[in-house]
Amino acid sequence: MFDHVSLGVSDIKRSGRFYDAALAPLGFSRLSDGESSLGYGAEVVALWLGATKKPVKADLESGLHFCFVAKDRKAVDAFHAAALKAGGKDNGKPGLRTDYGPTYYAAFAIDPDGYRIEAYCGK
Repeated sequence: MFDHVSLGVSDIKRSGRFYDAALAPLGFSRLSDGESSLGYGAEVVALWLGATKKPVKADLESGLHFCFVAKDRKAVDAFHAAALKAGGKDNGKPGLRTDYGPTYYAAFAIDPDGYRIEAYCGK
């Protein structure tokens, strides 16, 4: 359905360091590297980060979050650890979320701008 998602960020270099680290365990990397925008994906850019003076204010109670597919549970665990090490905040440790399904394994973090991100594996 979606070709890509774009997020405005307050500090493109800080966000780049964070997403470089958090997405690497999931097999995603920086595919586009500009002074005011960065693009991430596996083969094509699916997540764009753009420097902006006025990013949309993150609201933890809004329900908004971005979920990335992980190949296995180890990748979910590594995503969470890398996100926290890179300055993110914990928003849900790796584990089964049986409310979503019997094999729904996920972890949640908060990026430097306050956006909630998730890594998920259905195995």
